[in-house]
Amino acid sequence: MKHTHPLPGDIGLTQISGITGRLIRLGQWINGDGFADYQHAFLVLPDERLLEAQPGGARIKPLSAYDGSSVLYVCPEGLTEQQRTALCAAATVYVGVPYSFLDYLAIAAHRFHLPLPGLRRYVASTRHMICSQLVDQVYQDAGVHLFADGRWSGYVTPMALYNLLAR
Repeated sequence: MKHTHPLPGDIGLTQISGITGRLIRLGQWINGDGFADYQHAFLVLPDERLLEAQPGGARIKPLSAYDGSSVLYVCPEGLTEQQRTALCAAATVYVGVPYSFLDYLAIAAHRFHLPLPGLRRYVASTRHMICSQLVDQVYQDAGVHLFADGRWSGYVTPMALYNLLAR
């Protein structure tokens, strides 16, 4: 479900410019998402704040950081106030979790069925996450499972969130 005004627990999807955005677009292309329009995901928190995975670690910052940016706000249909509260409570545990560009390669290795020992454990690890993995993990921790397609835990890109919640 799409929103024009963000609510706590919503997922923000946006573009990233520069070399980082291009690298993420490439990673999503390798993972079957095409050269996707959304390269970043974050979770909206109360008090006009957000949680996002960033190089240097996940952090909470003002929602106004994306003023002037094109952001699409989405959430699962029927998300309750109780679930939104649980999402926001679960989010704070992940402040400081390192970002990992290698997760895109791990997700791609899984997509191409490369027989790498420990791959599933690496993709599912919460010790390092890309932005979309962070959002998906917070939802799981709050008891809201976004994907019911049997995918591996952590096997999620920003465009996977878009395809699930905004189409």
